Amino acid sequence: MRKFNSGLLNLGFLFYRWISPVVDPFKLFRSFSGYCRFFKDLIIYRRFKNREKIKFSDLYPCIHDRTETTPFDSHYFYQDIWAFEKILNSQVDSHVDIGSRIDYVGMLSTITKVKFVDIRPLSVKLNNFECIKGSILSLPFEDNSIISISCLHVAEHIGLGRYGDELDNEGTRKACKELSRVLAVGGSLYFSLPVGKPRLCFNAHRIHSPKQILDYFQDLKLIELSGIDDNVNFIRNIDIEILENSDYACGLFHLIKV
Repeated sequence: MRKFNSGLLNLGFLFYRWISPVVDPFKLFRSFSGYCRFFKDLIIYRRFKNREKIKFSDLYPCIHDRTETTPFDSHYFYQDIWAFEKILNSQVDSHVDIGSRIDYVGMLSTITKVKFVDIRPLSVKLNNFECIKGSILSLPFEDNSIISISCLHVAEHIGLGRYGDELDNEGTRKACKELSRVLAVGGSLYFSLPVGKPRLCFNAHRIHSPKQILDYFQDLKLIELSGIDDNVNFIRNIDIEILENSDYACGLFHLIKV
């Protein structure tokens, strides 16, 4: 019976993954109570004296934000703090980021000059910020030329076509090789991606074992391995076996070229 229930649960998750890009059934179900609260609050608010004029065309229902705690994505939240702190402490004059979150690279521009490389250019005007259209599989830099590089939660997507890139079953490995190529001797690479028991979740991402990633970066020296475990705990200098045996953890790799 337990095996049967587990099979139904897995089938339910599979169904959810396929239908959620079109309609999220969980959000749809919660919408009913959310709209009830919205109209209840609207009626109460309209009874206030000296209130603002409320036009129907200006109503803007936000019905999914009433949560007990502030929701956040633990991988992105912790990895950005981890990398930002390291780059801040390094006091580098310039930094190159490959495809990481735009909020993160925007904040980096407040402490150093940033070159941001992505196949989908970011059209913004910002001091200390330059966007370069390019591929992580063919970076527009010379060998051993970049002293400080970050690539956070990016390499697991390469070669799956999700962001318009070419299909390539060795995308992650090739991305790691290209990052190693452009990193200068003595330079630092701040790298992250999902880790655990290896599998492909097409076309969302790959999950690699951390030992596999270290093999991809065999020409570099590991300075620090930290991570976010399956219980969303951020652990500095984490035991690699915790990450090896995880389902969907996040490995944070600080590597240098010697």
